Parts: sequence; C-alpha cells; structure tokens
Amino acid sequence: MADFSRPNSSAGWDVGVRQTVPGSRKAVWAFLVGEGLPLWLGKTTKLPLVKGAAYETDDDITGRVLSVQPGVDLRVSWRPGEWNHDSTLQLSLKEADGATTISFHQQKLTSRDERKMMLGRWKGVASDLEKVLKRQAK
Repeated sequence: MADFSRPNSSAGWDVGVRQTVPGSRKAVWAFLVGEGLPLWLGKTTKLPLVKGAAYETDDDITGRVLSVQPGVDLRVSWRPGEWNHDSTLQLSLKEADGATTISFHQQKLTSRDERKMMLGRWKGVASDLEKVLKRQAK
C-alpha cells in the first residue's frame, strides 16, 4: 500500500492511497460500484453512475457524481454530515500484470488534522478491499 499527501494551494490539503488487488480492472470496477460500495463510499447499496447524480449513505455521507469513466475513473463530491464543506474524492483503477491498482485521491481537505483522519480512513479501506478481493480470487 502506498500513500501520498500534501498541502495544495489550489485544492487545500489532499491525500491519496493506492492498493494493488487481484483481478481484472473490469471485475474490480464491478465490485467497487456494486457490492463493494459500503466498503469505501459509506453504507449504501447504490450510486448512480451519472454525472450530476446525488447520493447519500446511511452513515450521513452526501455528494454528487462529478465524472465517470466506467472501469477507469470516478470522481464524486464527498461530505460527511459533521463537515461544513465538500471534498472531492477520485477513485481510479489501473490494470497491470493480472492485478489492478485502486487509487483513492481526496482533495479540498481543510487542515492537517482532516488530512490525517482521511489518510487513516483510506488506508483502512484499501486494506479491507485487498482482503475481500483476495478471498474472492481464491
């Protein structure tokens, strides 16, 4: 698992985490936008893959779909109920050598503390996704 983060003058603080998992990009995408949604987006079973579509999770995360390239890239606004601002979350997939690298990149975080909190979240998400997808690959 790799992580990267930095303050960015145009986008506030940002954070990113990458994890390589077994499976084709197509299969990993299908999992992430299907039964795997609650593992990364929040407690929900649906995310409309249409630009501008709103979503809400059972654990009080709201946002809108900003862009979709099926199987490759998804950008959403992402806002937990306790925040007073939106952030931008990008989920990207890249396939190589029979595996797929999942990248989470979140921008527009307001502080070092928020960045630290989200880094912990995305590291946990990446680890959970790796475990689930390894089990499914067996």
